[in-house]
Amino acid sequence: MELNLNCDLGEKSKHFDGKNDPELLKIINTANIACGYHAGNKKIIEETIKISKKNNVSIGAHPSFKDKNNFGRKRLNLTNNEIYKIVTEQLKIISKIADKLKYPITHVKPHGALNNIACEDIDVSMNIAKAIKEFDKNLIFMVLPLTCMDKAAKKVNIKYACEIFADRNYNDYGLLIDRSNQNSLINNPKEIIKNIIIMLENKSIKSITGKLLKTDIDSICVHGDGYNAVKIAKKIKEGLIKKQINLLPLNKLSKFM
Repeated sequence: MELNLNCDLGEKSKHFDGKNDPELLKIINTANIACGYHAGNKKIIEETIKISKKNNVSIGAHPSFKDKNNFGRKRLNLTNNEIYKIVTEQLKIISKIADKLKYPITHVKPHGALNNIACEDIDVSMNIAKAIKEFDKNLIFMVLPLTCMDKAAKKVNIKYACEIFADRNYNDYGLLIDRSNQNSLINNPKEIIKNIIIMLENKSIKSITGKLLKTDIDSICVHGDGYNAVKIAKKIKEGLIKKQINLLPLNKLSKFM
């Protein structure tokens, strides 16, 4: 079995110091890099890409709402054209830097509130998928399975990867529990790896009530801004290797070769 381990990085801001990034890039296979709209800036993007390249970590865009005050986690009401525009703008920003460093992006994963809305709203997901495909038809759309995101990827006919979250709890519909809920996050590495193994063995998302929702799983995400993100990432990698799972950069998974 093969899998990808990814992390949201390059998110240095007033909310997060980004200190975990260099260590995480020694552990993970794929980095989703903030494009400056919710966190980070061009200098941080360049630094993150350089370290990713050094560690053979594939990179992708992590576009969001333009809202640094709320770290991109506040829902904003944008038109379909505006959604398309902000995604395209951020793809241009990161791609220009990546091309200069001769280490092109391979995928796109929406951030925060944009990602949450995309799960629920097919129009938002469709416009994200269209923006990705029209920018570069070879880019992989990283989606939450069993949501409008994977439906949009299929409709637009774009390559997509199904992602599960290691450090977040799900409701019975396969959606992430809102961060305002005290049960939204999982911080215990032992509980995290136990949950992941259950999900992989059952090819399912496991909800907080224990319900199993069948899905494909291509990638596992660890949030880089967690206080014990490095410890969690190490434990996950160790646990997956013990299960003889081959960990690869996202674009190197056989489904994309």
